[in-house]
Amino acid sequence: MEKRDYYEVLEVEKTSTIEVIKKAYRKKAIQYHPDKNPGDKTAEEKFKEAAEAYSVLSDPDKRARYDQFGHAGVGGAAGNGGPFGGGFNGSMDDIFSMFGDIFGGRGGGFGGGFGGFGGGGGGAQQRRFRGSDLRVKVKLTLKEISTGVEKKFKLKKYVPCGHCHGSGAEGTGGSETCSTCHGSGSVIRNQQTILGTMQTRATCPTCNGEGKIIKNKCKECSGDGVVYGEEVVTVNIPAGVAEGMQLSMQGKGNAGKHNGVPGDLLIIVEEEPHPELIRDDNDLIYNLLLGFHQAALGDTVEIPTIDGKAKVKVEAGTQPGKVLRLRGKGLPSVNGYGTGDLLVNISVYIPEALTKEEKSQIEQLAQSDNFKPNTSVKEKIFRKFKSLFD
Repeated sequence: MEKRDYYEVLEVEKTSTIEVIKKAYRKKAIQYHPDKNPGDKTAEEKFKEAAEAYSVLSDPDKRARYDQFGHAGVGGAAGNGGPFGGGFNGSMDDIFSMFGDIFGGRGGGFGGGFGGFGGGGGGAQQRRFRGSDLRVKVKLTLKEISTGVEKKFKLKKYVPCGHCHGSGAEGTGGSETCSTCHGSGSVIRNQQTILGTMQTRATCPTCNGEGKIIKNKCKECSGDGVVYGEEVVTVNIPAGVAEGMQLSMQGKGNAGKHNGVPGDLLIIVEEEPHPELIRDDNDLIYNLLLGFHQAALGDTVEIPTIDGKAKVKVEAGTQPGKVLRLRGKGLPSVNGYGTGDLLVNISVYIPEALTKEEKSQIEQLAQSDNFKPNTSVKEKIFRKFKSLFD
């Protein structure tokens, strides 16, 4: 069965933020959760479908590939049990283990299966702050794109505080266990509903889910655990990337407060235009302008390539619009599936002004039947012209 569009599955727009996508997934997960729909195979499939969609759209790198190539862009991951990576077989245990930040623990029934919004289940975790992502743009030449390249960036970013080692506390006794949640980071509340008593788990309001309280704040970072600094990051750009592609380096963004999870570094590819070559997907196009005598008599000409120069033989009688193909002289596929070609489009230069002697010579040539277009040539040009609109 053909897969549905992931944005359609979660009922979100393509421009939606990760917060909107996460909220939409939580809604779908509650609606189709197996504990709420016992024995309903359709609901179970929709539950798995929503989990698969979220796994792709919540990952910046996978989402970028999906936006550009559709399901084929994440097909490599899906080949072994879907886009969750190797070994995932779509089971409920796999889904709950993959999305602990959403479900907050497996738990027992529906009331306990969602630690994040159902409460009562095991596996509650203390909150860890996540640092924000960073974005940088990298300009690449066709030569760099053809081979891949290593780039270094000096990033101004938040890094862990060296004085408190990221804890935010001054000294070893600068923090203590939260007395409200006793270090769990969450509190459980009972609520009466039409279905009976429901337990809900909420973030502890005292410690904001961290499970601890900082008594003495670090004098260097004022208790945040991060300071503004810089880091040199080396990025390996693969061959075959294109304008607008986004690469992701996990953990190279801003540091998270209190030894939290660092954000990611997102690298946006910009392609520098080549002075003579035009890119068309993985193919390159070069417009070769010949003199009339070269097209009529034939010649060997030199054309530019990514690597330098190449010689091309032009046959006598070559017509304008003919395309010569140099196989393998284009760009490699970013997925490693072959290399494009260099297409040489033939144009013929016609002088805009002629001397009296030149005009006389051409008028003499025009009397020859060989210089008059015949029916076969006209038909050939017409078929080629028509194919452009088919």
